Amino acid sequence: MPMSEPAFNAPTSEARPAPRTAEVAAYLAARMCHDFISPASAIVSGLDLLEDPSAQDMREEAMGLISGSARKLADLLAFSRVAFGASASAETFDPRELAKLAQGLFGHMRAELDWQVESPALAKPAARTLLNLAQLAGAALPTGGTAQIRAVDQEDSVAIAVEAKGPKARLRAEVAAGLRGEPMTEGLHGHWVQAYYVHLFVRDAGGRVFADAAEEKVTFAATVPGRP
Repeated sequence: MPMSEPAFNAPTSEARPAPRTAEVAAYLAARMCHDFISPASAIVSGLDLLEDPSAQDMREEAMGLISGSARKLADLLAFSRVAFGASASAETFDPRELAKLAQGLFGHMRAELDWQVESPALAKPAARTLLNLAQLAGAALPTGGTAQIRAVDQEDSVAIAVEAKGPKARLRAEVAAGLRGEPMTEGLHGHWVQAYYVHLFVRDAGGRVFADAAEEKVTFAATVPGRP
């Protein structure tokens, strides 16, 4: 698996101060709240319909809205617990369980998931990297496509390659900047902060993460420690 450093990871000429820890935490919390509020609001809307005497003919639609939104919220919460949280005291993860989390997430995205992870077990940094890059790949395919997730053992590290292929595939400038460890300047903080968070925990683990873009393809690559 090629792990050469793409051009998108080239250093910038203008040095800017790194965001404070509290600032990053606030943006990350806002990002997760943004993801959760849509299905939560849809559940409330469905309950309102059930309670509305004039909308009893829409009971079936209301139950469908509640069921689908509750499933989406549960999938997002389970994914976020590992991708962003401490996930209890777990230090290693079964890739099959990570695949279920990613599949749950992609069940609510337009892109399809192609999970090809060969490692028998993954340390927390590698697990978080896989999930976050998978979500970034899905977000890079707004009109659909395929996000291929690969990971192989390389001595004491894990090499990760994530390819998002599809029409209108794009790497947002704020995502590329976040993965390079650059502060937010323009664009949406919700896209930047996840990429910056990945940069932080990969760097702290002693790994590297890159991104590159071509026509109808966005590539993410990382090398992270394979053992806790």
